[in-house]
Amino acid sequence: LALNPWDVVLCISGTIISCENAIVVVVIFYSPAFRAPMFLLIGSLATADLLAGVGLMLHFAFVYFIPSEAVSLLTVGLLVSSFTASVCSLLAITIDRYLSLYNALTYCSARTVTRTHIMLLLTWGASVGHGLLPVLGWNCLREPSACSAVRPLTRSHLVLLSACVLAVLAAMLQLYVQICRIVCRHAQQIAVQRHFLASSRYGSGSRKGIATPAVILGTLAACWLPFAIYGLLGERGSPALCAHAALLPAAYNSLLNPVIYAFRNRQIQKVLWATCCGCVSPSPPFRSRSPSDV
Repeated sequence: LALNPWDVVLCISGTIISCENAIVVVVIFYSPAFRAPMFLLIGSLATADLLAGVGLMLHFAFVYFIPSEAVSLLTVGLLVSSFTASVCSLLAITIDRYLSLYNALTYCSARTVTRTHIMLLLTWGASVGHGLLPVLGWNCLREPSACSAVRPLTRSHLVLLSACVLAVLAAMLQLYVQICRIVCRHAQQIAVQRHFLASSRYGSGSRKGIATPAVILGTLAACWLPFAIYGLLGERGSPALCAHAALLPAAYNSLLNPVIYAFRNRQIQKVLWATCCGCVSPSPPFRSRSPSDV
């Protein structure tokens, strides 16, 4: 096959994604301090994005160096599973943040840990199930007329994936609207108690509580909406350029997730700086129980 520049870009992106998320996975899973539900969910997100990066690299290698339909199905299944797990992990993190504010008094309890484990099981169970569908026969290799705009996925499978992405976006939008309301109400109550209702502290706290969800939702929508819309409206005969242009932003979401959800966390920053400097053990003497910044 002639080398496609878009495939090269996706392979390079996959390499960067893998390295970036591997750092997060190592920090979280090899540091005993990061055992709070929040960090388990961030670790799940980083693992999914790491697998997505590996899948992009394997897809490039098998397409150009070891062309095989059976192997291509495995790499496509890996990509479908990892990207589905990434999006579902984002939804699980949003649910955790909402419950940490809505049930602040009971958040640090055994029930929260159990709920987190259930969300992780559902996330990875659904993701692995989606990824196994092409391998188990739900593909268009034997029936080219059933192919979608993203071969070898069938039209119905791609529509299902696109609908799931749109459903997750809608659910996260609703949850973040509720989060903004809770944050603004809490900031107002604190301001009233301290007689600073008209001060800039209340305004800045409210703006921060609204700006962060806006950045998170805006990034997710910008990365995944092109793929979801293309999956619903794209045809089998669409140019390959359209498929790559829709897939590349989705891949970049896995590149941005560690920056948004992991590297902004102060505890993770401390471990990274300590590890890079080599002056402190990578297991800090703290135990975080609170969710990450909203």
